[in-house]
Parts: sequence; C-alpha cells; structure tokens
Amino acid sequence: MATPGADEREPWPLWEVFVRANRGLSHVHVGSLHAPDAEMAIRNARDLYTRRGEGVSIWVAPAEAITTSDPDAKGAYFESPAGKNYRHAVYYTASEGVPHL
Repeated sequence: MATPGADEREPWPLWEVFVRANRGLSHVHVGSLHAPDAEMAIRNARDLYTRRGEGVSIWVAPAEAITTSDPDAKGAYFESPAGKNYRHAVYYTASEGVPHL
C-alpha cells in the first residue's frame, strides 16, 4: 500500500560535503548527501563523515551551485603560459615554523 502523496514529494537536494581535518589545512571533499536544508546537511555530514572526532570544520554546498572545469580542457586552465615561469611558487622560500607548507 502506497503512502498518500508519496509520489508528490520533492526529493531533498544533493549537498556536497567538505571537511577540514586540522586547523591550517584546506577543506577536502569527502562526499555527498541529501538533506532538506543547509543546517540539516551540516548535522548529517557531521554524523556521517566525522564520527571518530576527526575534523575541525565542515562546509556544505548545494551540488547545483558547484561548477567544474572540463577535464578535457586541462591545458587551457592549468598549464603556465610560455615564458611566465615566475608565476610558480618554486622561486619562493617557505618560512620556517609554518606547518603544512
């Protein structure tokens, strides 16, 4: 027996979840989940992706709000123009005592 109105329900939106393991590190995409709103997405992400106390920060973003580059157009986005090697960070020295660099 079907629940009345079950076919009329809108599915919850998909949220992308990013977790920062420690202070000073970047957030990393850890997965996706469905939730009715951002607050519930954060709560569900906490329960699903940080069960063992790992993580100091959680970000959630609606999947429909994320746009990615085309992997086939890698060169146009990630290759340095000829003669502009100075843009690479290899010419800079990292300060001592700065973790995670």
